[in-house]
Amino acid sequence: MILIYSDNKNNSLELLGKGRKLADQVKNRVLAVIIGNAGEPEAKELIAFGADTVVIAETDMEHFKAEEYADILQSIINEYNCETVMIGSNKNGKELAPRLAARMETGCVTDCINVSLEGEKLTVERIVFSGAAISRQQFASDIQILTIPPKAFYPPPKDEARTGEVIKKSYQPNSYASKVLRVQEMKSGDVNVEDAEIIVSCGRGLKKKEDIRLLEELAETLRGNTIGCSRPIAADLKWLSEDHWIGLSGHKVKPKLYIACGISGQIQHIAGMRDSAIIVAINRDSEAPIFKSADYGIVGDLYTVVPALTKAIKEEMSS
Repeated sequence: MILIYSDNKNNSLELLGKGRKLADQVKNRVLAVIIGNAGEPEAKELIAFGADTVVIAETDMEHFKAEEYADILQSIINEYNCETVMIGSNKNGKELAPRLAARMETGCVTDCINVSLEGEKLTVERIVFSGAAISRQQFASDIQILTIPPKAFYPPPKDEARTGEVIKKSYQPNSYASKVLRVQEMKSGDVNVEDAEIIVSCGRGLKKKEDIRLLEELAETLRGNTIGCSRPIAADLKWLSEDHWIGLSGHKVKPKLYIACGISGQIQHIAGMRDSAIIVAINRDSEAPIFKSADYGIVGDLYTVVPALTKAIKEEMSS
């Protein structure tokens, strides 16, 4: 059986898409886990997106704790004889998965960007060396634990006609010395680059902070309204908050259209936007690495190209 768990709903649906395909290949079943006090509607939605069984693990815990959550998942894995465990690779998932693997003395691969079956062996791919290479790995253990980041896969189509089993069960994990003293949500702006369908992004080709307005006008014209940036703009110059930062250490995005303005295309940035459906690069350096990843490239000064592009799009949309 394939077990799916993430405390992020969208990530859970993406995991179900891949888990369902793997299960169908070997005529297996998919078990989705919800930890916490959830209701039937949440469980039935996971069934509609591909789960055969949903286990709602009810606990008295108010907040995530890796030790206790590992206890709960270990109990479920043993109870349902799960062979493959797919965990969402967010902050909590990255802490949970290796702890669970160490406890069960089994293999664990993190941040997988692809998962497939070669014969009967589960094969995964992950980005290594800051995005310079992709490593292909296979599991030697009977139980396989892997984490998958958001946007790695598309969620499957929803099928309201699917039926499955919903099991509610109370779990009492062991008590551990660590305690959650306080939970404070991170303050962020209105931008959410990970969910944006159109992103106009800027890099060191921008001369001053006020010139971001040029990109905002292009984004508004495209009805996208989402501005992204490379590391120097957010981390070094502080012209934009880290909410806009796209890259290996920032956000991973998968928009329908990504326009890179004045971004050289270092591998760390490419790792964050390489899965965009269409990539347009604007750079005055014809040898800039960004052009190797672009579907369309414009060699020229962004201060000339971006206003001209904005004007042309406005004229086309008004005609």
